[in-house]
Amino acid sequence: MNGPHDLGGQMGFGPIAPEPDEPVFHSEWERRAFALTLAMGATRQWNIDVSRHARENIPPAEYLSSSYYEIWLAGLVRLLTERGLAAGDEMASGIMSEPARPVAGKLTAENVAAVLAMGGPANRQPQGPARFRVGDRVRTKKMHPRDHTRLPRYLRGHAGEIIAVHGAHVFPDSSAHGKGDDPQWLYTVGFTARELWGEDAGAGDTISADLWEVYLESR
Repeated sequence: MNGPHDLGGQMGFGPIAPEPDEPVFHSEWERRAFALTLAMGATRQWNIDVSRHARENIPPAEYLSSSYYEIWLAGLVRLLTERGLAAGDEMASGIMSEPARPVAGKLTAENVAAVLAMGGPANRQPQGPARFRVGDRVRTKKMHPRDHTRLPRYLRGHAGEIIAVHGAHVFPDSSAHGKGDDPQWLYTVGFTARELWGEDAGAGDTISADLWEVYLESR
């Protein structure tokens, strides 16, 4: 979807100013928001793509005026509400007023390190042969989907070259909407900066992005 989260290549947001020795969390509530998001993911009520899409659906004015973990928390509140796991008054008060619903999984304190180390592999068995090979010239599709996609706006409709083939992986555009893994081939595609941003970009600069096969067309 063309939401406020898709900021790549946009102007007007000022320079990027990295914070020297930036801490992982700036305050305790950010640490808790992160932990809650991971813990609720372990209940298997949704997957990572559904979670991302919930954050993308935050109204633009709210999204752009929120910090990173405020966005995470807002997405989590949306998911809890949609799935009836917490009522609005419970989230406002922080006190459970209704019996807990059963969930498919639980992340206990003693298992956190092992679960995080294991991660969530998204590679899957391919449903057919790869359409492209390293060195193939491709063009990304020009599209404006209303649902979740991992093809950024600044890459759409541009020419690039396949520089790596990664096998088949879960297709987020389907996974985010309960349509299953729908495995698709995944490629690293290289673009010149001038292809994306014109002659003002550095002549030797390049951009690479991991893109699913259905985003690509042969040149």
